[in-house]
Amino acid sequence: MTATTSLEHSNHSESRPSGYVGRFAPSPTGPLHFGSLLAALASYLDARAHNGRWLVRIENLDPPREDPQAADSILHILEAYGFDWDGDVRYQSDRNDAYEAVLQQLIASADSFPCVCSRKQLAGNEHLDGQCVAQPPAFDRHSIDLSIACAWRFKVAAEQQQPLCFDDRLQGRFCLTPSSDIGDFVIRRRDFLWSYQLAVITDDHDQGITHVVRGIDLIDSTQRQILMHRALGWPSPSYMHIPVAVERNGQKLSKQNLARALQADDSGNTLWTALDWLRQQPPESLRGAGNTAVLQWAVEHWQPDVLKGLQQLPAPEGFQRSGV
Repeated sequence: MTATTSLEHSNHSESRPSGYVGRFAPSPTGPLHFGSLLAALASYLDARAHNGRWLVRIENLDPPREDPQAADSILHILEAYGFDWDGDVRYQSDRNDAYEAVLQQLIASADSFPCVCSRKQLAGNEHLDGQCVAQPPAFDRHSIDLSIACAWRFKVAAEQQQPLCFDDRLQGRFCLTPSSDIGDFVIRRRDFLWSYQLAVITDDHDQGITHVVRGIDLIDSTQRQILMHRALGWPSPSYMHIPVAVERNGQKLSKQNLARALQADDSGNTLWTALDWLRQQPPESLRGAGNTAVLQWAVEHWQPDVLKGLQQLPAPEGFQRSGV
């Protein structure tokens, strides 16, 4: 199988009558590691415990940072651990037309503007009030030329000085003030690559995602996504941000920090360890019982509330890098 081939799994939509639709959406910048497995497992269990659908989406939007083998490797490991997703895998690299249509809609509604500012010119300040501070390219909102080499930013009005809050299922009420905490953020880069923020809301809406379960390291993106939902007249999904696994030195377990790649394991022991980390208290009798048995037990006993208020937990010894 290749990263450009849709890997098909059984479509269980008829046997899953609930309105819940969740997803796991890894970036193929490296192999799946224990931290990624936790996000996959939590999102899978929450979907299946609600008798919902669980989709897999490969967020391959940044070719310079991607590992050509990573997408296939991630899907192989998910299959090896017994994860059964609904429908075909979606690859964001196939979605350029959809993202362009959303950008054009935001430009037409004056919610996006072109910007040629360099990082040096911005000096860390993205509170532009909808106006490029360098030499803004002239453009007509009714005749848009997206071939211009500039970034497109989502406009956050300076008057948006009231906190924008949402109720996270685990972290409680989380607030940011758009005008001071967010500013005008990039939704298409100057090199014509799509930003995570625009692509994720486009695909979540198109795929009917109702519940997002992901790591707390992404919680700051939520208000940006809610702002875009509102501009487009789209509903926002429910959010649940689980704690992240950290190394002994406090660094997040991540591909960037060279977290150890997961190996295929049909014993169920790795899933058992992940459940234990998620404080699900799996019985010792499940050790070595196989992935199918572990997942079945986990769906039936899923209790995410035990993670309420937790933002990070130490990664298990066997999954940390040595010497950190």
